Amino acid sequence: MPHESRLKFSTDEILANVDTREPLIVKGVKCHGGFDADGVYRSPRTAYRVPAIEAWQRQHVVTSGSALFEIPADTVSPQVPNVAQVKFLLRSGVREPMVRWLSEIAIVEGFGAMIRELPVPPLKTFIREDTDGTALAHLAGGLFEAHARDEAGWSEEGGHRQMWDAARDAALSNPAISPEIYAAIIARRGGQPAAMFPELGEPVERLIRFMANVLAIEVFAASTFAWAEEILSDPEVSDAPDDAANLVRYIRSDEAPHVEYLRTALSEIQARTLLTLDGKAIAGRKVVNDLADRSLRTMIRQRLNERPVMVRDLIRRTANVKDVDALMREFDALATTWTPPTRYADLAPEANTAAPVGY
Repeated sequence: MPHESRLKFSTDEILANVDTREPLIVKGVKCHGGFDADGVYRSPRTAYRVPAIEAWQRQHVVTSGSALFEIPADTVSPQVPNVAQVKFLLRSGVREPMVRWLSEIAIVEGFGAMIRELPVPPLKTFIREDTDGTALAHLAGGLFEAHARDEAGWSEEGGHRQMWDAARDAALSNPAISPEIYAAIIARRGGQPAAMFPELGEPVERLIRFMANVLAIEVFAASTFAWAEEILSDPEVSDAPDDAANLVRYIRSDEAPHVEYLRTALSEIQARTLLTLDGKAIAGRKVVNDLADRSLRTMIRQRLNERPVMVRDLIRRTANVKDVDALMREFDALATTWTPPTRYADLAPEANTAAPVGY
């Protein structure tokens, strides 16, 4: 383990695993991570990565005098549909929606491989202050690659993509998977948003925007993973409550370094001065805050306005029950009410700022 004051690491160190005694085998596939001598799951690529992130965080707080960047907890709206609604569907014999939701999570996790392809412009070209010994200096030196491998697997080793598929198959007894799920996800993926800081140049804004967006997704996903664990651990609705829930727990453990290194890198940018293409200065704090705010607005709007419509449509299309209207009435009665923070009140459905999530 590195000394607590160490701030520089090689790519190989960032990607190094802790020692484990037994591998994690999922449906005959060796996945990342493993179990130590006490049978405790150990996440992959954390031998140096986790203490490195902790060291960079301490350095940031000491040198900048400011706290680490946070996604405000009050912006994370409840998962749609909520636990009670999903359990009601499963008890009613309506399984296809949950099959699709878990499949979508697995597919989106697989998209995490793309993070390794994000170019990192030379830091000295757009940051005035020194970045030696920071998380920023290690983005292209292992942090992005570790993130990509965690999500999509690496070589013949499975990652979260395979683990989510296995959790779904265990809990729902190997359901048939519609090929249209992947196409539907691709169809929903939008293009690149308009530039907010064109004076920085597209590569620089893309880097910061991407990190802010992925951090928002990771923070919102934490509630999704807790939702899945609670549902899949219930023997009343899950065919393999222990195995399925454990896989979700392992994934949740793996996700923690993703949140922390992104928080750290964005905090380091906030504390520095960014340089425009013509050499002028712009506060890193403004750039990070504005780009993160746009990501949060998108996430809130999707959960509050768009996803409920998609959920209800999916249930109506796939529920093989005699009275789908009666099913929907019971489903709606279990909805969660959530009020957006005042600063995002304009995102609430018209005529009801305390919107019933899932309705």
